[in-house]
Amino acid sequence: MLLRRLAAALIAVVALAGVQVAGASPAQAAPRVLYYDASQAQEFIAVVNQGAQIWNSRATNVRLEPVPAGRTPNIRVYADNGWPRAQTTSLGNGRVWMGRQAVDQGYYPPRIAAHELGHILGLPDRRTGLCADLMSGSSAPVSCTNSYPNARELATVEANFRSSAAVAPQTYVWQPALAGAAG
Repeated sequence: MLLRRLAAALIAVVALAGVQVAGASPAQAAPRVLYYDASQAQEFIAVVNQGAQIWNSRATNVRLEPVPAGRTPNIRVYADNGWPRAQTTSLGNGRVWMGRQAVDQGYYPPRIAAHELGHILGLPDRRTGLCADLMSGSSAPVSCTNSYPNARELATVEANFRSSAAVAPQTYVWQPALAGAAG
């Protein structure tokens, strides 16, 4: 009889501890899904998809997905002959141009795509010249093939989408640093 009481008490303690442990763990919020339309990106469609997957492989608070039929995209991606650029309208919304001029000069297309999508995710240009900094853009050497955000860039995107940060409309241009050029 004493053994049964001890077993029942032990089961009650374990069950209670299990409830407490499960209750102590904070619930993970679902990532905010942003839909992009790369249908007008011409020869860059696969590269834009790769840029989105780069962000998806790192970020947990936001996810970039191709726009399903019947839905309005958050991000529209185009191809043209100018410099790559992004124009934000708010956090997670805007337009990206995959400009052929940078590709013609030897810049790595997946890096361009991930960089320009980074602007849509709330990151500014940082002209550090370092290949390790995705948002250094064209200030890094043409030979740079790093397409992944560094820890600081990723932390900023995570914080932006954790709190739905306000981001003012902005235009960013990949063009190499010239007098008065943003990039």
